[in-house]
Amino acid sequence: MGASAVRRPMRWDNWGYVFILPWLVGFVLLTAGPMVASLVLSLTDYDLAQARFVGIDNYAQLIWQRNAQGGIGDPLFYKSLWNTFYYTLLSVPLGLTGSLLLAMLLNQKVRGLPVFRTVYYLPSLVPAVASSLLWIWILQPERGLLNQFLLWLFDTPVLAWAGLSPPAWLHSTTWSKPSLVLMSLWGIGGARMIIFLAGLQGIGDQYYEAATIDGAGAWGKFRHVTLPLITPIIFFNLVLGVIGAFQTFTQAYIMTGGGPENSTLLYALYLYRCAFEWYQMGKASALAWVLFAILLVFTYVQFNRSRMWVHYEGGAED
Repeated sequence: MGASAVRRPMRWDNWGYVFILPWLVGFVLLTAGPMVASLVLSLTDYDLAQARFVGIDNYAQLIWQRNAQGGIGDPLFYKSLWNTFYYTLLSVPLGLTGSLLLAMLLNQKVRGLPVFRTVYYLPSLVPAVASSLLWIWILQPERGLLNQFLLWLFDTPVLAWAGLSPPAWLHSTTWSKPSLVLMSLWGIGGARMIIFLAGLQGIGDQYYEAATIDGAGAWGKFRHVTLPLITPIIFFNLVLGVIGAFQTFTQAYIMTGGGPENSTLLYALYLYRCAFEWYQMGKASALAWVLFAILLVFTYVQFNRSRMWVHYEGGAED
């Protein structure tokens, strides 16, 4: 009886491993395996026909080795990295702000609220390729919807007298990256808004009632009640937003192809070109691991600094 009681927990533990076995197999074959393979490929010169071990040469050519122009590293690598940083620094804060404001708007008690929530969520369901084609038409310099609206708003004679004209948007090296940022705001009503909305609905009315008794107005309630209590939501959306922005590919590939003059050559697009246009699989793998390192450092820093501004209700103080 005693021996049977001892053996039984081990038997149930084994059943647990059996149940998670499909996940483990999928993880090893579809995630961990490809990651290890890409790490090995990043140390080779591989063109789909043959692989030659080159050590860290791919990383050296990307980052610190002198190039043919006399500079340091791969110019397109640094160009794509700068473009991606630019896009991330603008799109993520604007997207977070827009999603939060939209969630606050849809958290009000008004008639027809489910309809409004559905309408604002619908754009995020449009496939990325379809929305990119739509925005190509909106941002067309001569007959695009946005420039036609600007001409109507400011009146053509006024613009002509001031020597101004509507931006060329995707056709301009100055406006191409802001165009992608503008297009990214198309999705502020998506999953990020839903997460913010869930966080806002989790704030108890007693906090706002206490703030009202203390004489706080609308801005005071937002600053001292709403904002501190949704900092975990902001932190979550911030980390995922940065990771998503660094992986942006479809918009640049469909709308500009990286042009004009590589001004919209985002990191993921450059990685795609190295892998599937130039068949430099070793270099593409090295690019992927550099991106992994960048995002790993950013995420570590954010988690390390989150204790300075993220408030977890009921959490223990350090």
